[in-house]
Amino acid sequence: MTQTLSLGANGLELAPLGIGTWQWGDSLFWSYGKDYSETDVQNAFKSAVEAGITFFDTAEIYGLGESEKLLGRFMKQTSQPIQIATKYMPLPWRFSADAVHEAVTESLKRLQVDQVALYQVHMPFDFFMSKKTLMEALADEVKRGRIGAIGVSNYSAAQMREAHGYLAAKGVPLAVNQVRYSLITRQIETNGILDAARQLGVTILAYSPLAQGLLTGKYTPDTADSVTGARKLDTRFSRQGLEKLAPVTKLLRQIGETHDRTPAQVSLNWLIKQGNVIPIPGAKNANQARQNAGALGWSMSDEEFTQLDLLTRDRR
Repeated sequence: MTQTLSLGANGLELAPLGIGTWQWGDSLFWSYGKDYSETDVQNAFKSAVEAGITFFDTAEIYGLGESEKLLGRFMKQTSQPIQIATKYMPLPWRFSADAVHEAVTESLKRLQVDQVALYQVHMPFDFFMSKKTLMEALADEVKRGRIGAIGVSNYSAAQMREAHGYLAAKGVPLAVNQVRYSLITRQIETNGILDAARQLGVTILAYSPLAQGLLTGKYTPDTADSVTGARKLDTRFSRQGLEKLAPVTKLLRQIGETHDRTPAQVSLNWLIKQGNVIPIPGAKNANQARQNAGALGWSMSDEEFTQLDLLTRDRR
């Protein structure tokens, strides 16, 4: 699959799959440094790039800056052009445009680059700084050349439209909205986000596109008792939850067998086939990165797409 998506004012071209790097350097929410190491995530980076994935999504708060630092080091070790998306967190003490410019400066230092392809607002939070002030500061960064394109994350349809309007007044498009989206997490299709994105020409970056592993086929009703960690608190990983998911897993396997692909690769391909969606699954090691890359280079049929669509519609 050679398709690319064009983002932002400068026509940034992205492949329809990226890698999310929340797990890189983060020991607060993930077990970085215990279950996997810097070498593991470096190998994930190398394997992704070798497989043609050159777009990586990070954030200043992932590992309190460690994710950006790791990417900065890894990029120095390849001659391939790498496209980085990072995120600004609207924290209480950040109440001026200067705070935005300082945050961009610090992210660029950690990444050891002069520009990032995409800079996103991590979540909507207007109490200390208005959306207008924030968007105008970001538009200034595009004009300075330190940001290629502007995105938001976890914005509702109304919040997207508002941000889009402030940016349009400065002659800068809103490029992406990064939201939770997968075959079994389809709320954006009914709450107006996906419709608004299509109307505004905004690409959806889909985080958690494999629903924390539910769509990999790894979890079955028979293995429900062996689920560990935070997943134990998620009813979808209970025996009952996994029994409800079984028809979806079965269809993913059937389609996968037709194309010699895994359930995870079929799940990611379903998102890619929509045309304005870029899934950004995580990868803690080389094998996971290679697995993700298997979602590229092929496309399920329209009939297969519709079968999955109809089977999972009640998840909307």
